[in-house]
Amino acid sequence: MADLSALFTPFQLGEITIPNRFVMAPMTRSRSPGGLAGEDVAQYYARRAAGGVGLIVTEGVWIDEPSASYIDNVPTLSGPERLSAFGRVADAVHAVGGLIFPQLWHSGLHRHSDKLSPDAPPVLSPSGVAADGSSVGAPMSEADIARVVDAYGRGAQDAQRLGFDGIEIHGAHGYLSDQFFLAATNHRQDRYGGDIAGRTRFAAEVVAECRRRVRPGFPIGFRMSQWKLWDYDARIAASPQELEALVTPLAEAGVDIFHCSTRRYWKPEFEGSDLNLAGWVKKFSGRPTITVGSVGLADALDPGGERKAIDNAPLDELAQRFGRGEFDLVAVGRALLITPDWVNKVREGRLSEIEAFYPKKLVNFY
Repeated sequence: MADLSALFTPFQLGEITIPNRFVMAPMTRSRSPGGLAGEDVAQYYARRAAGGVGLIVTEGVWIDEPSASYIDNVPTLSGPERLSAFGRVADAVHAVGGLIFPQLWHSGLHRHSDKLSPDAPPVLSPSGVAADGSSVGAPMSEADIARVVDAYGRGAQDAQRLGFDGIEIHGAHGYLSDQFFLAATNHRQDRYGGDIAGRTRFAAEVVAECRRRVRPGFPIGFRMSQWKLWDYDARIAASPQELEALVTPLAEAGVDIFHCSTRRYWKPEFEGSDLNLAGWVKKFSGRPTITVGSVGLADALDPGGERKAIDNAPLDELAQRFGRGEFDLVAVGRALLITPDWVNKVREGRLSEIEAFYPKKLVNFY
């Protein structure tokens, strides 16, 4: 097995020192009735912090904007009771020595208009058009954009007030910011559309407003991806040049670290180089990056297409890529669901004790 000791060195990010290079990836749970995070949610995150994770990024949490949500029972940053409850999640993680960021989330056109009640807020998206060309509501007005940007800023301000250690803005997987990035869902002809610089403007304004509302050393992360929930082959940047044009204004607006979501972290992003997405973003932005995508897992399907147990995969390539500076932090998702102390077991060389991931086990994951 490769030497993993470098992954257990500290990392400075703004005003915080992350004790090792492992991050818990955000994973939606829908276990917060009415948007209110209970003690079970707090202890779920605290278990992973106690298990050795250097930084936790929570599941996506809805910003205080009626158009944001499309899944029930997701934590929501609105109202004194729900805010106080989510603050107790940070308290529980801090009590075991952990660090935690909430992931601020707006779903955009994922709020399916055909399932909304007549009095529900309208679906908001860049152009009122889904990736398949179908109509989904009306394009966002500039007043809509300003209101949503403000809601993100208030979310960042509330996260800081509640004692969180930073924030992450969800700009990946086809949600609102990503809908602005993607030409298939952004047909606008104003300053928020057109070329990739225009399509990045909304997200850059969100970042800038969050930065304005928090103290200078309070870290701001931004999660991005090429792939979408409906299309694993989708791309917001078809070339390194387009990717540079996208991440540069985000870095200038105040992103401290980019969380680069891929389905397989070892896959090259562009022809002619074996750099993954995190490697390219780090190169162009000058900011540190988090890599993510099946870390520690060997994925498999049986001949019938059903998901089988996903065995533990060697971490040699992860260590090699980290060693040459391709990325700075490593996010782990599914492996932590099954084994909350996965990081401690990796550090102690107890890999044989790590359970294989199997989706049906998630009925009872905690």
